[in-house]
Amino acid sequence: MPRGRRGSRVSALEGGGEEEAAAAAVPSVPWASPQPPEAAAEQVLLRGIFEIRRSSCDVVLSERALKWRPIQPELPAGHSKYDLLCKEEFLELKDIFSVKLKRRYFASGAGTLLGITLFICLKKEQNKLKDSTLDLINLSEDHCDIWFRQFKKILAGFTNRPKSLKILLNPQSHKKEATQVYYEKVEPLLKIAGIKTDVTITEYEGHALSLLEECELQGFDGNHVHNIYDIDILKSKSHESLSIVLKLGIVLFDLLFPSVVCVGGDGSASEVAHALLLRAQKNAGMETHSFLTPVRAQLPLGVIPAGSTNVLAHSLHGIPHVVTATLHIIMGHIQPVDVCTFSSTGKLLRFGFSAMFGFGGRTLALAEKHRWMSPNQRRDFAIMKALAKLKPEDCEISFLPFNSSADLQERRLQGSPKSDCNDQWQMIQGQFLNVSIMAIPCLCSVAPRGLAPTTRLNNGSMALIIVRNTSRPEFIKHLKRYASVKNQFNFPFVETYTVDEVKVYPKNKTSAQSQEEEDRPNGTASENSFPWNVDGDLMEVTSEVHVKLHPRLINLYGESMEEMNDSKVTCNCL
Repeated sequence: MPRGRRGSRVSALEGGGEEEAAAAAVPSVPWASPQPPEAAAEQVLLRGIFEIRRSSCDVVLSERALKWRPIQPELPAGHSKYDLLCKEEFLELKDIFSVKLKRRYFASGAGTLLGITLFICLKKEQNKLKDSTLDLINLSEDHCDIWFRQFKKILAGFTNRPKSLKILLNPQSHKKEATQVYYEKVEPLLKIAGIKTDVTITEYEGHALSLLEECELQGFDGNHVHNIYDIDILKSKSHESLSIVLKLGIVLFDLLFPSVVCVGGDGSASEVAHALLLRAQKNAGMETHSFLTPVRAQLPLGVIPAGSTNVLAHSLHGIPHVVTATLHIIMGHIQPVDVCTFSSTGKLLRFGFSAMFGFGGRTLALAEKHRWMSPNQRRDFAIMKALAKLKPEDCEISFLPFNSSADLQERRLQGSPKSDCNDQWQMIQGQFLNVSIMAIPCLCSVAPRGLAPTTRLNNGSMALIIVRNTSRPEFIKHLKRYASVKNQFNFPFVETYTVDEVKVYPKNKTSAQSQEEEDRPNGTASENSFPWNVDGDLMEVTSEVHVKLHPRLINLYGESMEEMNDSKVTCNCL
């Protein structure tokens, strides 16, 4: 079968030059020969001859897989080369995320069809995903058109994969690298996958919250609504009319962008998740300042790690890898995740995934005061200063232990309110250096096993980690253990609990006021308030805080690390 000359300009086009994507930009790699997937006899959709890696192959497309075997001269069965040359290779169709027609273009502008390019998502070691290509070479226009249409039909059947995305990009994340990360690593893959995007670069803290909560649709291009506030019904300005327009905006937003992606750090991701959940409560007609059982967010959230620590993305994907996060979104891998509500005096403060009070909160308050420093310098400075002024908090902590009853957990997962008849609250009080409450493992570079290693993304419980008052050297030992393989909780002053709810009552308000006046950013501290670190955001509260877990309240793009580690790699690329 004829081949294209080396050095020619080759690209993958979809249908008559309408959409261009550089197939050569994604390097092809050699394929190994695993055994075909175990399944009953499948219906053969197409069969033909293509050149794959410079060998003519008999290619069979079935309902679940693409299989090929090199066509070789007849050799007697049992010949030393027979089994090696004729070993069948395969690719599962669920690992394909795009298909293009491959063409060579000449200086004159004329193009010649070479075949079909398949864009593939590969599972690699350490939870990493990688994009690759497989070229099916055949110069017949009719032959390739039949196969191309069949591949497009198959890809259209993966209804869980997003077709359009609302991108919220924080340009200030980390070293202001989020914009470069998106346009150099994320956008090219989304274009290859044929996913439409609408990008909003956030301009201030809370911009994403206001955009999603109030469903501001002005400025969208194409067939989108340019300004929902121009609708005539709004001119009446009545309460009922405003309510109708708001609900209409929510519906339109969901139809136009069934998924939201955040490009930024933990603070940005937490803000977007909080906004999506608030939006869901408004859409359900619930009061957002106080409720016992919130409804689930309708829109799934994708998180592209572009911050300093990327705890949420690291916990979600097992690795803070931009391409891995992008491919999870493209492939439509959905992971339900537990979320906490933080409330005080009966009013909702925010949704979140993890929180620290005491040393963790004070360190963040110091870091926020010195935002003129680089992220790493700011973090190191805040930790050193907080250690130098290490001081315990006088607290009373009440918690509801996790009930692993199967019936109870099933009711909770279905959103049923929990019965309080058998609830046995426990209470401890004393001097505490740090209190951590975490619904996710909180993996990061300084804690590769996680700040809460026994917690999972959706096991229906939180980790409560209490560090009682101790000497500074012993506390530093405890902190250093997070970066090692040793058990960071194996200290007499550290206590761990698996809980459903936690209430923290600080008592030493006078000492909190005197210390925080120096440590907090100017103009941000209120009298007698205590700093909390909630997903990397500073939350200041003047009284007790009630933290309650809500199982599987939001869907995030990702895949269970246990599933990824246990799954068989469908094609072993070197």
